[in-house]
Amino acid sequence: MKKIHLNSGSRGAAPALIVISHLRWDFVFQRPQHLMTRAARTRRVFYVEEPIFGAGPDRLETQADPSGVTVLTPHVEEGHSPAQSQTRTARLLGEFVRDEGMETYDLWVYTPMELPVTSGLRPRVTVYDCMDELANFRGASPELREREAQLFAQADLVFTGGHRLYESKCQQHDSAHPFPSSVDVPHFMGARGGLEDAADQEGLPRPRLGFYGVIDERFDIGLIGELARRRPEWQFVLLGPVVKIDPAELPRGENLHYLGMKKYTELPTYLAHWDVALLPFALNEATEFISPTKTPEYLAAGVAVVSTGIRDVIRPYGERDLVRVADGVDAFEAACAAALAEAGTPAAEERRERADAYLATLSWDRTWAEMSALIEEAAAERVAVAGVADD
Repeated sequence: MKKIHLNSGSRGAAPALIVISHLRWDFVFQRPQHLMTRAARTRRVFYVEEPIFGAGPDRLETQADPSGVTVLTPHVEEGHSPAQSQTRTARLLGEFVRDEGMETYDLWVYTPMELPVTSGLRPRVTVYDCMDELANFRGASPELREREAQLFAQADLVFTGGHRLYESKCQQHDSAHPFPSSVDVPHFMGARGGLEDAADQEGLPRPRLGFYGVIDERFDIGLIGELARRRPEWQFVLLGPVVKIDPAELPRGENLHYLGMKKYTELPTYLAHWDVALLPFALNEATEFISPTKTPEYLAAGVAVVSTGIRDVIRPYGERDLVRVADGVDAFEAACAAALAEAGTPAAEERRERADAYLATLSWDRTWAEMSALIEEAAAERVAVAGVADD
């Protein structure tokens, strides 16, 4: 295997970090990207994607991201069982670690299903960053819960993507810690600075009600379809890839605009010209534990927000009256109408000021710093335990 050479002179003394993920690095910019770009400021980060299957031979493709993260994509010969493919991936990863001379490193896992690919690794600390209840998602493997139990037994730390998820996982691991979605406030506050409208929405009338994110089984297509039918004067701008649902199932209408996936850097441009930002999630198994990253992002952009009753939106955003929370078409429609009516009033400004005060307590930098400190504490504890065992 060809060894890649990284300029680590500007990195700190922290061990390398190997990340096992079910999400492509260049997919939607979300929690893994926010955290790992910050981790890469002080350590080498190797982000391992799920394999791409083809004719072979097996190989590990490496790509240096401008953030400092190195993306590793296994290319595995097709035609083997899932277990055999994971064994082949584990071999590629083990060879990479050996060739890079990594004697001390930490392991960060997003998907329990890929735990077997780490079988040859001997990390200093193992972290399970449980950003979603993946077992509740459409198409989830029945083996996932068993793999997660194995990961709980191996992990030194469990981080959860929200408080509702923490309530579940803290019962399964002694060192679970809630880290709900954070926000890069300056990035999204750019939406308040008079940005030019995006070319593919600038011709749309107002008011505009927008959503960005993955459009999948968590998205309440029935709610949006009925709202669009009832309110033909409202323009619904929907950004993001359609995943795991048939695009033919999506509601259609002259006031429904599916503009596709956008880069993270482009989002403020769209938000700057929305009147209401939406969190129209269905209330089902797949959404019971979610903590939408877009909630604080919408607020940082200064846009009024309306959400369905997602637990981690209700607490803290609904309880603080920063976001309107409503379930059912009638209530959701009324909440959107109230948000539109409040625009430009002292009440809207007061709500925005309260949101800004709360957002001042959040940042991905702070989240990563707290996570990193817990990792070092766990490492020190393992050393202490090993020392006692040697006595």
